[in-house]
Amino acid sequence: MTEQQPIHVIGGGLAGTEAAWQIAQAGVPVVLHEMRDLDAQRLSPAHHTDQLAELVCSNSFGAMSSDRASGLLHEELRQLGSVIIAHADQHSVPAGGALAVDRAVFSQALTQNLANHPLIELRRDEVMQIPAEGIAVLATGPLTSAALTDSLHQFTGMEYLSFFDAASPIIVGESINDDIAFRASRYDKGEAAYLNCPMTKAQYLHFWQELCQAEQAELKDFERENAKFFEACLPIEEMARRGEDTMRYGPLKPVGIFDARWGDYKDPANRDKRPYAVVQLRQEDKAGQLWNMVGFQTNLRWGEQKRVFRLIPGLENAEFVRMGVMHRNTFINAPELLHATLQFKQRETVLAAGQLIGTEGYTAAAAGGWLAGTNAARLALGKAPLTLPVTTMMGALFDFISSASPKHFQPMPPNFGILPELPQRIRNKQERYGKYRDRALADLQTWQHNLLTPLRLLA
Repeated sequence: MTEQQPIHVIGGGLAGTEAAWQIAQAGVPVVLHEMRDLDAQRLSPAHHTDQLAELVCSNSFGAMSSDRASGLLHEELRQLGSVIIAHADQHSVPAGGALAVDRAVFSQALTQNLANHPLIELRRDEVMQIPAEGIAVLATGPLTSAALTDSLHQFTGMEYLSFFDAASPIIVGESINDDIAFRASRYDKGEAAYLNCPMTKAQYLHFWQELCQAEQAELKDFERENAKFFEACLPIEEMARRGEDTMRYGPLKPVGIFDARWGDYKDPANRDKRPYAVVQLRQEDKAGQLWNMVGFQTNLRWGEQKRVFRLIPGLENAEFVRMGVMHRNTFINAPELLHATLQFKQRETVLAAGQLIGTEGYTAAAAGGWLAGTNAARLALGKAPLTLPVTTMMGALFDFISSASPKHFQPMPPNFGILPELPQRIRNKQERYGKYRDRALADLQTWQHNLLTPLRLLA
């Protein structure tokens, strides 16, 4: 019997970690290449560790409820045996209606589990070129190295698209003034998991003016005026410059947030106590010692971040353990290059996953890793690659990125707008999303039963 050649997975982020695990679980050996190495003092511009699946921006995977797009994707991945979602569930921290994790423990556990898998070889090296032969999965993410980017350019013969993404600062919990900040979730949904810093109109306007005038850090490799931002993850200063009230209709919206110390929020006498704007902080670790500033992705200079963000009531003495940073994201023109199976059209033994293919968000990266890893394993086993039902969130997402207009292609997060319409029109949004969910999970269960269970890919 011919010895099974290993599949090479390039990139140890969420997509690469998921892909490597699914390949190994299918009984196929895999080499997982990750260039980050603390011993060699080699890190990316945005990462802080060399752990697999490090979460660079937020620690949240999005809404948990399965009648939300991200929550439906969570549930689909649970049914499919995703190692990323299993660890996210295991290492979750309170976050109201969101699935958020203790990011350090999450990454450490995944790194240990993959390193201990008998069919996974973890190599700390930089892959400079797309492998000339064999099966490979590209999951190098938005920070693909310059050398591999050149190789990808030669491989596809196409130019790349890019935008800028940013991370929010993290604050020590003990430095937050709890005489001002209060615990609550919007509309009292779920547990009171967020710390909220209320602002009066005068406080907000002063903060807004200072934020608009604050000095930004220089962007590497590109001139500032050429930068393009992903609309779902705008730097807070960019949002502020779009108008006085833009932040109040975005991450600082005060609707549904009320401090119980002020009395009953339904009492008309307390109407004037409602805040004009609210800055929310989400728990970063299980112990509640670190807090992430929700929606405060930023490219301000570090000194300016401290100065301006300490104008927020409750954060006057904030101690920052991580400042906000900005980095470039790179993605390929997937409609021109990929099948819905995540195989490259010009060489079907090379697959891609993660933000590199133009999906947005942690859970979408894990989903791409699952499909690319599953199909890579199937190719190695002499089986046809799979596509998921387009009525599922996963199937719809990969169908979209492989069939959208190439001319105007931009990164796409999971959303109900990409799902096929229901047989009957339902005006109530919550009811409509519930029907989308029910159809997706039912169709996925049928698909699993017919295609996956006999192949032992759900281990």
